[in-house]
Amino acid sequence: MCGIMVPMENQNLEETRSTPLPSLPADNSGFDDTMAVPLENEGGSRLPSPPASGKRKPKPLRMVILLGIGGLILAAVISAFAGYRSGLSSRTRAQETQVASSLQQQYDLAVQEIQEKNYERAHQRLEYIIQINPSFPGVTEKLAEVIMQMNITPTPIPSPTPEMTPTPDLRGAEELYSQAQQYLYNSDWTKAIDTALTLRKNNIDYQPVLVDDLIYTALLNRGKDKILKLRDLEGGIYDLTLSERFGPLDAESKSYLTFSRLYITGASFWELDWGQAVYYFAQVAPSLPNLTDNSGWSATERYRLALINYGGVLANQKQWCQAAEQYATAISLGSASDEVKNAYNNVLQKCGGPAQPTQAPENVTNETVEAPEPTPETEEPQETVEVPQP
Repeated sequence: MCGIMVPMENQNLEETRSTPLPSLPADNSGFDDTMAVPLENEGGSRLPSPPASGKRKPKPLRMVILLGIGGLILAAVISAFAGYRSGLSSRTRAQETQVASSLQQQYDLAVQEIQEKNYERAHQRLEYIIQINPSFPGVTEKLAEVIMQMNITPTPIPSPTPEMTPTPDLRGAEELYSQAQQYLYNSDWTKAIDTALTLRKNNIDYQPVLVDDLIYTALLNRGKDKILKLRDLEGGIYDLTLSERFGPLDAESKSYLTFSRLYITGASFWELDWGQAVYYFAQVAPSLPNLTDNSGWSATERYRLALINYGGVLANQKQWCQAAEQYATAISLGSASDEVKNAYNNVLQKCGGPAQPTQAPENVTNETVEAPEPTPETEEPQETVEVPQP
């Protein structure tokens, strides 16, 4: 129940009293809601209604508008961010394309400069490419090639302008050439070669024909000395082979080169295949009987020992006549022991006739020599003949 204040007839409005309203039915039947009835004051205007109890719900339309505005703002932000990322990606790709094009251009210029033997400039370009992109295709291989060429010969750097240059001072080159000639005159082949190579490295254009001829002569003589005096057949072969790059070999040098190779080949069969050893040393001994390697055995001595051992191999295979030929040839070379002579007489009796020493083949001057097939081994058990001591 709520009370309503009713104005009194007193004009001064000094006193007021509360007039109770009629009571409502107890069961509130016929009333759905209870409302406040506005009253009028003396002027006839309505008094303000009391505030409604409870919270006011937001209107659905306003919420939709707010959500729409928020969605538009969010879409704008996402679109702007996506545009920024796309632009940044496009810019990055453009920069990468530009850098790759620049590196390819530098690489092509470096290849061209390598062909022109301008190794110093090519080296700078390739190092620049590696600093930017170490995995650029082919750059490491080209850089290795350039470094190798720079170590072999100096790279002449062309003048950037066509201006006239003063005549270079060749006193250092002339002095080196004179020293190399003096070493050559004194038969100091190694110093002559080293000095000439230093001259070529410092000044590649100084008297190239004369310098090449000096190197050729020094290599030729050093190679022959290694073969004939130092018993260094491999080193002699190497020097003679290098000298062929500067000029053709004379007949004598060719024979030294050929027979040294035959000697080394025959020695490689030593104690492995006596038939092959006999074949190769039979070609060396008649022409260079004193040719010797670091073992101290001459070609003649190796030929004789190989004959005796090969005779023993043939005797074990019951090839009496062939064994007798090997022993006879070994005896003809001299210094035959009694054991060798007895072995020869033994196989000669089983052969049934006198055996003649085998004739060594004619001198071989070609580098390629056809060797006979290795001696086949027989499967049947055979009589073992002890090889006589030389």
